[in-house]
Amino acid sequence: MRFGAPRSSSPSPVRGQIRRSTYGLRSRYEDTDSDAFDDSDTSEDSVSSSSSEDDYTSEPEHGLKKSLSKSQRSPEEMRQLEETIASIRLRTRHHDPYEEWEKQTRKEAFMTARKEQSMDISGFHELQERQRMEEAKKLAVQHEREMAAVQVKLNHLRLQQQEEERKLRDDWDLRQKRLWARIEMVIRQEEDKLAKRLADEQKKREEEERKRQEEELKRRLVEEKRRQEEERRRTEEEEKKRAEEEKKKKEEEEERLREEEERQKRERLEAEKQQREHVGLSTAEDDWKAARRNIKNLKSEMASVKANKQLKVEWGKWRRQIKPKIGQLTNDAAAIDRISQELLGIIQPPTGPHHPQIYLAILCSLAKDILLQAEIETTAEKHSAGPLAQVTFNILSTVSDFAEVFFAKLVQRVGGWPIPQIPPNKDFDGREWTDREERIKVMGFRKSGDRDGFESEADFTSRAAGIMRIYFSILKIVPMRGPLRPMFQLPRYWTWFARLLGERALLETVIAAQVMYTALDVMGHDALQIWGAQWVKMLALMYEGVTVGIGADKFIGGTSPEGKAARVRVQLEIERIMSGP
Repeated sequence: MRFGAPRSSSPSPVRGQIRRSTYGLRSRYEDTDSDAFDDSDTSEDSVSSSSSEDDYTSEPEHGLKKSLSKSQRSPEEMRQLEETIASIRLRTRHHDPYEEWEKQTRKEAFMTARKEQSMDISGFHELQERQRMEEAKKLAVQHEREMAAVQVKLNHLRLQQQEEERKLRDDWDLRQKRLWARIEMVIRQEEDKLAKRLADEQKKREEEERKRQEEELKRRLVEEKRRQEEERRRTEEEEKKRAEEEKKKKEEEEERLREEEERQKRERLEAEKQQREHVGLSTAEDDWKAARRNIKNLKSEMASVKANKQLKVEWGKWRRQIKPKIGQLTNDAAAIDRISQELLGIIQPPTGPHHPQIYLAILCSLAKDILLQAEIETTAEKHSAGPLAQVTFNILSTVSDFAEVFFAKLVQRVGGWPIPQIPPNKDFDGREWTDREERIKVMGFRKSGDRDGFESEADFTSRAAGIMRIYFSILKIVPMRGPLRPMFQLPRYWTWFARLLGERALLETVIAAQVMYTALDVMGHDALQIWGAQWVKMLALMYEGVTVGIGADKFIGGTSPEGKAARVRVQLEIERIMSGP
């Protein structure tokens, strides 16, 4: 409770003696409003009040006495002033129970309201969490149903796709068979047409010549005949002169292109010489010289063996055991392993090593028999190259000396095509060829009963393609024991094509197109799996060479009927490789 009426002067001597000032103290209502929600406010307020009272009791009281002593006031004024001070002091010390109860009630109501609010918020959050979990479960069940439906649809589509792929493969195989049959038929028809056209042209020329002679006999006029002769002679001379000029111009252009290519090749080789020597690579000319040097050494060693009767007899005994084993070879893994072990037993008998010359002669005989067998069987049936290549590979991977011997015999049989390289105008030691016949033999042509003494280009092409099929089949086999010599490693396949496409003179021959087709047929698709996009670029160059040309109206394989047929085979083989297995 608050009292506003001033109190009368107290008769108590204590109240009369103690005169305290309460100026500057806070009221109880101000304390109650500001500290209604703090439990410690009451005690602090008491301490503060007591301390404040002491302060205001001590300091202001001395100030008041001092001011009263100085001022001249009447007793009535002094009495009123003391009563006012006593009233203020009483008011500040009054304790109201109702106010205390109201303050405690407000505090408890606030705490109750805050607790209820906290419980409501917690319940609301729990309700939201339950709803969220239910929604998540519903979504998970719905997703599982949709995933199962999608999986069923995907399985159905996968089965449908597999069935379509199988049908497409069957249709593609049937199409390939029909295509190849049609190609072979077209080739035969073109050959028949060419032969017929040549016969018709010959017959037509004979008929024209006969008619011309009859007309000349009918005229019997010397002047007319002379005039015709002069005009014919003049026309022939003009045509001959024009043909010679065109031929000369064409030859000059070809010579210029050849010289430019040779210059670029020399510059490229010179620029790459240091790097090539650093990594141990060799040029085509280096490989050809090494093969020719080995051929010369082998011939010298074989001549010494043949001159020594005892060595010749020993060599003949082992040679007669080699040839039947190569002829008995079949496409059977057990037979291949058995014959390989028997041949290795001949080369390296368990009783002890051969005489060095006998050992070299046996390797030469084995290489020769393998190549002869390749000429006979592989030319007729290309699938027979697999077993023969496997046996050769087994010996190459076991007998280290056989690689150089076999490669030298390979170069001797087909010339520079295993490298590939055009035989230069000089031998490996700088010696000039004695005559044209020696250089033709170095190019790989064999003696025959023809008037020029050598086999035809068609026979040489067929024979070389069969031998080169063995070589490419060996490159296809992955070594299991360790790397072979560089000329029988897989990168040699890429090197072979890179060198061939860089030699225009080689590309214009019939054998180039035929051997190129053989190489693509053996492992063209495998090369695509190995070298990827780089091999596609190589195939693009070959495809351009057989379709568009290599410049100066020249094509890979030349313009002969055999070259055109081989060019078509190369084109179809490239298309087959790019279309997939």
